[in-house]
Amino acid sequence: MAVIHRAQLTPTKRDLIAEWLPARPWSGSPAAGQVEAVGAYRFDDPSGVVGIETLLVRTADARMFQVPLTYRDAPLVGAEDFLVGTSEHSVLGRRWIYDGCGDPVYAAALATAILAGGREAAEWVEQADGRSERREPSVRVAGSGAGGVEALPVVPVSVVDDGATTTVGASGLELVVRRVLDGPTRADDDVETLTGTWPGSAEPTLLAYARRVP
Repeated sequence: MAVIHRAQLTPTKRDLIAEWLPARPWSGSPAAGQVEAVGAYRFDDPSGVVGIETLLVRTADARMFQVPLTYRDAPLVGAEDFLVGTSEHSVLGRRWIYDGCGDPVYAAALATAILAGGREAAEWVEQADGRSERREPSVRVAGSGAGGVEALPVVPVSVVDDGATTTVGASGLELVVRRVLDGPTRADDDVETLTGTWPGSAEPTLLAYARRVP
């Protein structure tokens, strides 16, 4: 369950992404600095410490990108290359926002969702009177795994950008995250997948997949 505060972020997530995206080796878009939000989905951190949210954004030239983010209340040691930026949260204070592909907590959550047949976290928005109100996610995701998999451990990761994807290596797995959501969406038959749907999408779109490695 993801608990979402009614709060302001300064700068906003969209502003941070717009500044960060053009320099990514996989963006390849002269209009990458102008983005609009398409939707988002969240995963739970079992420890309840790290916020995990993946945003889908569209640029002015109609390309769509998948941007996994993690939100932390302190810097992640050794992850300087994956820092998207910092933002002031009107409730939680300063947040360090990272490219999720470089954050071991995101890798563990993504792998668990794929292999366990998991879905996006339920979203609850805190109200002014202290109650929480359920909010429907704007993106629905589903892992193809058969289930029966407990939360995977958080372990160090390796990260390699390869064209329109990023491969995250962790604990005997390769997690391939589609950064660019244009073009073919078929994965190999020997992998487990994460697919997503959102308003306007005609059918489930491949977002990421996992393959076991020796």
